[in-house]
Amino acid sequence: MRGKAAIRAAAEKTGIVFAANFSVGVNLTFHILDTVALVLNEGYDIEIIEGHHRHKVDAPSGTALRMGEVIAGALGRDLKQCAVYGREGHTGPRDPSTIGFATVRAGDIVGDHTALFATDGERVEITHKASSRMTFAAGAVRAAVWVNGKTGLYDMQDVLGLNNR
Repeated sequence: MRGKAAIRAAAEKTGIVFAANFSVGVNLTFHILDTVALVLNEGYDIEIIEGHHRHKVDAPSGTALRMGEVIAGALGRDLKQCAVYGREGHTGPRDPSTIGFATVRAGDIVGDHTALFATDGERVEITHKASSRMTFAAGAVRAAVWVNGKTGLYDMQDVLGLNNR
């Protein structure tokens, strides 16, 4: 047994919190994005811009991808079908059903993530910026305390009480 199947099997015996990011602020951002996407569901172009330090090897980050999944899910779309990763050269007009991703790798950026909803005359930007990795550790400790004594597979939305709102 490998991957997610192994995690699900283990969760039958113990509590597991599985998350792309354990920061409380990032997970609140995911919750907010679900609401924003429901409201700004027509006529808005959606872009996710993320930045990390020069040593990060993957792009886009797991947090940026999760932002895209949350937005796509709220809109009834499959991120695999609507994601556009970077743009270069002559791209033609923008497909309004896409979610674009742009990546920055520079300096010592811990983690900057912005979801941009743009239409004629208006932009809404939802941004989370981490200035210390301690925020991830604090969220992981909060999750560990919360899951203690439970069995099952959970995410940070469960830990924060946001799944039922």
